[in-house]
Amino acid sequence: MTSVWRKSTWIMLGASLVLFLSLGIRHGFGLFLTPMSSEFGWGREVFAFAMALQNLIWGLTQPFTGALADKFGAKLTVVVGGLLYTVGLILMGFADSSLSLSLSAGILVGIGLSGTSFSVILGVVGRAVPPEKRSMAMGIAAAAGSFGQFAMLPGSLGLIQWLGWSSALIALGLLVALIMPLAAMIKDTPPVDLGPQQTMMEALREACSHSDFRLLALGFFVCGFQVLFIGVHLPSYLVDKGLPVVVGTTVLALVGLFNVFGTYFAGWLGTTRSKPHLLCILYLVRAVIIALFIWLPLSTWTAYAFGILMGLLWLSTVPLTNGTIATMFGVRNLSMLGGVVFLLHQLGSFLGGWLGGYMFDKTGSYDMVWYISIVLSLVAAALNLPIKEKPVARLPKVAHA
Repeated sequence: MTSVWRKSTWIMLGASLVLFLSLGIRHGFGLFLTPMSSEFGWGREVFAFAMALQNLIWGLTQPFTGALADKFGAKLTVVVGGLLYTVGLILMGFADSSLSLSLSAGILVGIGLSGTSFSVILGVVGRAVPPEKRSMAMGIAAAAGSFGQFAMLPGSLGLIQWLGWSSALIALGLLVALIMPLAAMIKDTPPVDLGPQQTMMEALREACSHSDFRLLALGFFVCGFQVLFIGVHLPSYLVDKGLPVVVGTTVLALVGLFNVFGTYFAGWLGTTRSKPHLLCILYLVRAVIIALFIWLPLSTWTAYAFGILMGLLWLSTVPLTNGTIATMFGVRNLSMLGGVVFLLHQLGSFLGGWLGGYMFDKTGSYDMVWYISIVLSLVAAALNLPIKEKPVARLPKVAHA
């Protein structure tokens, strides 16, 4: 028992450190929108499209990297993802056109993130701990990614002010390279076969034919829309409203800090309460917070309050969503099925990130996208309400001679 506990703790530590670096650096990309757009005379849509493409590629490749991790173990997947992430950030530092920005920040970083983020890492965590502790363990690992956002955002801003945006990206690329040696801590192995098992295609067909799985994925689309729109455009939105650039950085850092508590608390609640019902409540509260933020007079303090409140709900969806998948379909193909749901999240991210830049360039305002975010929150709450969190009924699979 002691050796199993030590192994699980070691895996949890490694998983948390990988998410700390991977997501901590990724959440600071919005700080580069203004300096890059100003230097090259781009509209905001150019940078926003590259970030949207990054999230689309991340989502499209996530089911495949998740399937590889399920079949062969996550270590190699994390190493390759860390390498592509590093190369993408360094090349982003040399980007001087919309094409080079899309290739580096969009495609390479997007693929790199698919190998170093939630679906792969939480699949490892889900297999490393007992079922009764799974939701909380996923919450702890996700919270580490949130703390990375809190810690890395001020660092990213400091690097931009000290070195300029180009050298700052190269420095961040060297930092994210630490993911590769950290992968050695993730001693994940595929589950041992105990007789006939579901194949990946069988698991995929089963999940995609299940109405609750589809509802869960559609709800996660909304999370992606809101998170990327806010993460990429909020700093510039606050500057447009006359607040100093440091306020936007501080707000995103507060989102990261308070999401540490929110994500852990969501994972803890998910051990005893219905995770789909918790998701329903979460999306309803998001709608209220966004509405108050855009309707109340804006000041430094209301911006900070928005960061704190939104932070409590930011990635709390992740352990609840992945925990629901694990309860319904088991952990054998968890990284792959989590990747499929995450694909919908990233389709939402693509739309939220790109639409923010497009609408600003067309209208000079983000107002329409804020209103869309409120409506989508209400839709996501309605989608999650009827989901039943229980294992799917399966007939025993008979071995053939």
